[in-house]
Amino acid sequence: MDYIELTINLTPRNPWAEILIAELADLGFESFIETEQGIQAYAPQTIGNVAALLEETSMNNNEALQAEFETKVIPHQNWNAQWEADFEPVVVDERLVILAPFHDQYAFSNDLKIIIQPQMSFGTGHHQTTFLMSQYLLDLPQMPKKVLDMGTGTGVLAILAEKRGADDILAVDIESWSVENTVENAIRNHCKHIKALEGDIDAIVGVKFGIILANINKNVLKAHLPHYANLLENEGLLYLSGFFTSDVEELTACAAEVGLKLEEVREKETWASMKLMKC
Repeated sequence: MDYIELTINLTPRNPWAEILIAELADLGFESFIETEQGIQAYAPQTIGNVAALLEETSMNNNEALQAEFETKVIPHQNWNAQWEADFEPVVVDERLVILAPFHDQYAFSNDLKIIIQPQMSFGTGHHQTTFLMSQYLLDLPQMPKKVLDMGTGTGVLAILAEKRGADDILAVDIESWSVENTVENAIRNHCKHIKALEGDIDAIVGVKFGIILANINKNVLKAHLPHYANLLENEGLLYLSGFFTSDVEELTACAAEVGLKLEEVREKETWASMKLMKC
């Protein structure tokens, strides 16, 4: 799939960069990189008319902000090559390192290593949200046996769940390439208990989970919350990420409506994650 790269230069940069990232995420942009001049945002080419979408943001008729933007199409193969060029290892509290095959594994002494072959860019947020979700899993004193990794992407969280003791893991994604990538990465990390499934939340029926992991974006999470509540065991845990600190209050309120109680919030730069329990 081809992607759109939207580059926006802002004067002043702050606080508009963070505001625009949140607004563009709501409009369907999937990943972001903060630059010295502003931001870069990425979305599937199917997102439509970018200029029309920008009219729905703070850039439109804002006397306090000067903004210039340009777009370009990034072919799928070039996008993957750029991912590899920019991807850096994710090190979590010296307890875990997430590497790609092209990294020097022997340069890291961490007890736990996960090797993934990345097939898609998640922008700067990938590092922050992957860090936060991994940190939660590492802090669990005991991993429940049945785990759902929703929006699995590369499968990294499913792999970590198995390495921490889960033995019945369902990794789900709407993208066929993600499902294929998850299978490849599970094999690469010698995992035997991960089932990868192409589909959305309605593809999961007749099963309960001790933990659900969902590192997606705010709008998808809001739509999925009732399903997550139904799929969790009593006192099961739901971990969410892929959104900004400014979204926590809204997600907390939506979760409470379906019987999910907020237990903890963690933040890394402008990104946030939440731990919730089914009451």
